[in-house]
Amino acid sequence: RGSQTHRNAHAVARDVVVRVAQLQTATTNRPTARRRRAAQHLAPAASNTLWTQPPNRRNAAMSAFGQKVAAPVRTYEEEMKFLSRNDATSWTIKPGFVPNMRVEGRFYVNSALEDLVFDELKQQCAAAGHGGFLPAIKQIANVAALPGIVGCSMGMPDLHSGYGFTIGGVAAFDCDDPEAVVSPGGVGFDINCGVRLLRTNLFEKDISEHRETLAQQLFDHIPVGVGSRGVIPTSASALDAALELGMDWSLREGYAWVEDKEHCEEHGRMLSADPSKVSRRAKKRGLPQLGTLGAGNHYCEIQIVDEVHDEWAARRMGIGEKGQVVVMIHSGSRGLGHQVATDALLGMERAAEKDPGLKNNDRQLACARIQSEEGQDYLKSMAAAANYAWVNRSSMTFLVRQAFAKQFGSTPDDLDMKVVYDVSHNIAKTEEHLVDGKMKTLLVHRKGATRAFPPHHPLIPVDYQFTGQPVLIGGTMGTCSYVLAGTDKGMRETFGSTCHGAGRAQSRNKTRRTLAYEDVLSNLDKKGISIRIASPKLVMEEAPEAYKDVTSVVDTCHDAGISNKVVKLRPVAVIKG
Repeated sequence: RGSQTHRNAHAVARDVVVRVAQLQTATTNRPTARRRRAAQHLAPAASNTLWTQPPNRRNAAMSAFGQKVAAPVRTYEEEMKFLSRNDATSWTIKPGFVPNMRVEGRFYVNSALEDLVFDELKQQCAAAGHGGFLPAIKQIANVAALPGIVGCSMGMPDLHSGYGFTIGGVAAFDCDDPEAVVSPGGVGFDINCGVRLLRTNLFEKDISEHRETLAQQLFDHIPVGVGSRGVIPTSASALDAALELGMDWSLREGYAWVEDKEHCEEHGRMLSADPSKVSRRAKKRGLPQLGTLGAGNHYCEIQIVDEVHDEWAARRMGIGEKGQVVVMIHSGSRGLGHQVATDALLGMERAAEKDPGLKNNDRQLACARIQSEEGQDYLKSMAAAANYAWVNRSSMTFLVRQAFAKQFGSTPDDLDMKVVYDVSHNIAKTEEHLVDGKMKTLLVHRKGATRAFPPHHPLIPVDYQFTGQPVLIGGTMGTCSYVLAGTDKGMRETFGSTCHGAGRAQSRNKTRRTLAYEDVLSNLDKKGISIRIASPKLVMEEAPEAYKDVTSVVDTCHDAGISNKVVKLRPVAVIKG
């Protein structure tokens, strides 16, 4: 028995050694990053040769099931063959630029902006597709491959790489097409991030002696920064009401004026909102944040009307006099919106498991059929988050009015602090548009893009029926902002859409490494701009050098005819998180 036991133990040990050797061989034969790069460089560069992205790339092209979809490896010169210039302000992306494109892509840039767009593509080609985010124009093309898309996939002049969709992306999907999809990546994590503009009857000379104290008043009244808590008392039941009613809740609770609703996109309320579709975690995050500015690129600015480009339209908007004081608020749905988007992406993964037809070029473009349970749940929860954002901006409007009234010993009414307009630039909405000569009901995704409806459109306020919808374009910290108006050409070409701001040119990490806190503050002081900020590092991240030139962005839209310049605004005080 002892000899048999010894033989059995020896056999077991031998099996273990063999298995270890097999594992070592498998590990040795596993392709390393160097081998993958070598294989890609040795591969023929024909346009139909497909190669997989490296597995460590965060946004590697994958199907909805996580299986990698091959992406072509081409030189920069080969890639440019799929791009053609239409005119001085726009380019077309031809099918074949990425696999499975159903429509063309289009992006708007002028000569001052196009190098930034093409540099992204050059860097990707030089790296053979390894590392970093996809270039913005690749993302536009990937969206063009989604089921149900109509017209073309578009990028506005402030485009830059984002999650799934490019920032500055616009895409419309046919609601009557059972294959058409909705994608959270086409809205973004900060649902209904948007801009509101308040006018006053004050002029620059009236606030010149009060600039610092007025900035401090706003900083004291409006909670700012990461994790900031609101001063608007909100219970769980009140939050549910706000999610359902939007600005109607603000009006009911006394935080808004009746006329505020008239000058707000969707009248400040999406009727499709369903608070029951918003998760408990999202509500928990949103409950303490109502009436807070947040951090990042969000701000509240005191601005001066610096240039008037369309005097008649400017006067209709109540901002037609040079030197007039206005207040711009840029914020969104805070942690609640972010959680709604995160929850939806998980729901889209479940949708993909049930629907083999939901395949796309990039896993960040996770989507569901518009009419599916997952698609409808997302749209209802997104609408609730959009309502939250309108309530949030309404709450801050109330606080701004209180700060000005306290500073000048007056009332908001006497200071004529009326809302000029409130626009969204991260949202998906059902709209009616002409497509190939036929009126269609479309789900229009705008991510870092603003609705810009033309004169006489039934969905814009009576006050602006002859001017076109006001479009609020926020600049960067210390640079100008603009008010534009929608046009008929924009309605035809871009589903009534235009840019939303300057658009980043450098990453936050790069600006923190290359800019000094003191230099940025010194430059703002030289321009006569007061600043109040919660986090010093944010000063570098949001410095003007980190962004594109907003004037070039606006000029591109104006020259392309998709929106018209009305006024230019100059900041004199900035409040940031």
